[in-house]
Amino acid sequence: MVRDIPDVESAPDTYEWHIQTADLRVRAGKRLAVAGLSLRLGQGVHGLLGPNGAGKTTLIRSLSTVQRPAGGHLSLLGRQQDGRAELRALRRRLGYLPQEFGYYPRFTVREFVEYMAWLKELEPSRVPDAVQHALDRVGLTDRAEDRMKSLSGGMLRRAGIAQAIVNDPEVLLLDEPTVGLDPAQRLEFRNLLRELGEHACVVVSTHLVEDVAAACTTVVIVDEGRMVFQGTPAGLAASGDAADVGDNAQERGYTALLSRHRTQQGVA
Repeated sequence: MVRDIPDVESAPDTYEWHIQTADLRVRAGKRLAVAGLSLRLGQGVHGLLGPNGAGKTTLIRSLSTVQRPAGGHLSLLGRQQDGRAELRALRRRLGYLPQEFGYYPRFTVREFVEYMAWLKELEPSRVPDAVQHALDRVGLTDRAEDRMKSLSGGMLRRAGIAQAIVNDPEVLLLDEPTVGLDPAQRLEFRNLLRELGEHACVVVSTHLVEDVAAACTTVVIVDEGRMVFQGTPAGLAASGDAADVGDNAQERGYTALLSRHRTQQGVA
């Protein structure tokens, strides 16, 4: 059967930014977790930093099309989330790893990633190679036939990353991807991020400033759903000094920026 390709899929791409928001507002329950955020993100690896409750997960959920905004503007790959056909076409081009993801415990790792590839509507002929490539990239080739329920926390996280990249997404959204990874695995993951960022817009939400400093081209800091800082890791490091709290220049810059932002908010 030949599938008719709707206009929304065949239209040429004319976007300047992979992700663009203006005065974006997103609710988490009754609370406005993202409160007027404006962003422009293109190709590269972008670290999303902020304290607990800053709105990072809510923002990632909105960017992944899981949660609709309460107001403002959001476009992904030059498209807005208007209509079922538009949303379906857009999701084929995204990759998303939430903090906690569901899976069938009796699936093997290969079956899990393959199942996610089918859900993302990859062409059937592409699925086997795409699955193998994703497993190779996250270092799970030798565990491909193990059942998901037998994996350690770190290996489960790597399986989650594999499903997020199986469709070679143009926008990749990762919420706390290094949770459960040991130091060696984190180093390997940083290398993978750099590789992915050469061809895609990658957004990584994390609490670990050192991961951002080592792997990201830009840094975004949010607090209570508002922008605190957007710039380079070098700019982040230059934002603090020896009197600020932190074990390295990036951590000192992070704590200094948060402190200044909260002081300004208090005065306002």
